[in-house]
Amino acid sequence: MKIFAIADIHLSGFPPAKPMSVFGDHWRDHWGKIRADWLARVAPDDAVLLAGDISWAMRLPEALPDLEAVAALPGQKILVRGNHDYWWQTVSKLTAATGGRLTFLHNSYAVAGDWAVCGSRGWLCPDDPAFGEADLAIYRRELGRVEASLTAARAAGHERIILMLHFPPRYSREASGFTDLMAAYGVKICVFGHLHNEGIKAAPTGEFGGARHYLVSCDALAFRLLQIV
Repeated sequence: MKIFAIADIHLSGFPPAKPMSVFGDHWRDHWGKIRADWLARVAPDDAVLLAGDISWAMRLPEALPDLEAVAALPGQKILVRGNHDYWWQTVSKLTAATGGRLTFLHNSYAVAGDWAVCGSRGWLCPDDPAFGEADLAIYRRELGRVEASLTAARAAGHERIILMLHFPPRYSREASGFTDLMAAYGVKICVFGHLHNEGIKAAPTGEFGGARHYLVSCDALAFRLLQIV
């Protein structure tokens, strides 16, 4: 089994109600590029991790065409919420709406081959200059969700763990609550999105605390999936 990852695909229907080319010509037909690469490289028994910002839709019914487009592609699809995924509902509602063809993580984990995939949205880290007083409660809540996901995977006996976040797990080279959890639970791989443009250059990637960190925003990957396993 191969495991791939990508984030920030930002779909908005077909044709798109919000064409991503407004953010630059490199975004033109971005879904066509991603879809072509996906079809060429992903087998039915592979897995694809989607690290948030799937659809611009505000409500679930509006997001269903975008989710259907993802569900129709090969492989097991595992999703976490991004900061723009306002359509996100309870896992039971999302699962029912998509006929069980997509796996949504919330205080839970999914099995992909001999790996456990844990995850949550994440949030800004305290050393980020944009972090404010109002962010602290959200940050702590997301730490709790990540720990619940990791605890469930460990309790089931999994030792090979991937953590999928939307936000980066740290801002700088300093540790954060997210990296502390990864070290405590023996996470081997962390994938995240959210960063674009100049943020791509400053992404906290590489080895940290025993885990390999990968930025998988689709524009950072030239609109191709990244194979992580």
